[in-house]
Amino acid sequence: MVKAANVDLVGQEKIGHGLVTTMVRGDVGAVKAAVDAGVAAAENIGEVLSSYVIPRPHTDVEKILPQKK
Repeated sequence: MVKAANVDLVGQEKIGHGLVTTMVRGDVGAVKAAVDAGVAAAENIGEVLSSYVIPRPHTDVEKILPQKK
């Protein structure tokens, strides 16, 4: 994902039962490209249940997401 576009990897959470959430930040177009690349790579080794890009999240969303180090 990160190599496919100019995005920052914010974090990755293993939810359980093999489910993983990966969060990236960046320009909307770059994030969409990175997510598409990540989905394609994940489909090669398993099943993708969903992917979603929040184009312009409310500023309060930043408060609950992991902070970039």
